[in-house]
Amino acid sequence: MMAEPLIAEPLDAEDAKLVTLARSTRARSGTAEGAAVRDTDGRTYAAATVALPSVRLSALQLAVAMAASSGVDGLEAAALVSSGSTVDSGGLAAVRDLGPVAPVILADVDGAVHEIVRP
Repeated sequence: MMAEPLIAEPLDAEDAKLVTLARSTRARSGTAEGAAVRDTDGRTYAAATVALPSVRLSALQLAVAMAASSGVDGLEAAALVSSGSTVDSGGLAAVRDLGPVAPVILADVDGAVHEIVRP
């Protein structure tokens, strides 16, 4: 059963898709977090947390890095699915590097949106 959203503002279809992608990436990888970003051309990039001895990236940092490595000009929106209560500062900074006005949707593992971080 899904938890009730904690914000009154409903997501549009494209933002809801980002949450779904982030949730499925998190579940498939078995990590604590999943993230997805949408670029200004409408393409999406999804990633999970990477915690290797030599590389540590949050899910949001990796999703932004994947978009950046594809040559995107900017981001429209991002979503982070986590059991945590905040968006990590490194992930938020990465989103702001490519999407200074992009909202970051924070949802729990059931997909309930807890916060939309806006610049």
